[in-house]
Amino acid sequence: MTSECLTCELMARRDTGDVPLWDRIHRTPYWDVVHSYNSALPGWLVLIARRHIAALDEMTEAEAAELGTLIHKVSVALKTATGCTKTYAVQFAEAAGHAHVHFHIVPRMADLPDDYRGPNVFKYLDAPPEARVSEAAMNTIAAKVQALLNELIVQD
Repeated sequence: MTSECLTCELMARRDTGDVPLWDRIHRTPYWDVVHSYNSALPGWLVLIARRHIAALDEMTEAEAAELGTLIHKVSVALKTATGCTKTYAVQFAEAAGHAHVHFHIVPRMADLPDDYRGPNVFKYLDAPPEARVSEAAMNTIAAKVQALLNELIVQD
């Protein structure tokens, strides 16, 4: 953990177990699945490396292997939970306070406006508080995704 990494601070909070459902959808040995706290798009999920790594080449083989499976399962669960037509998977780790590897798994809804498609979907992120998805809505989506992930994992 670095002292300037907000992602690490959020991870430490998650480690206490005292967080809402949207902030603890699923936890694996290497990754956490959470709903984005500052998005105006319901179902915007984030897969976060549990240890501080700043770039993909710093991942271990085990972290990378688990990530591939997790991106797939989270995408399947998110598509089922939200009815989206597909998901976007994006990784930059460049935002101030978030130079910590994390992947955005974003629902691409059928009615998504053309000017919000592709990389423009990031217009939904860093939304002002009044435009953000409510905690109740995040928890509802989180519960659906969590149940679906649990089913997918049992099938393995």
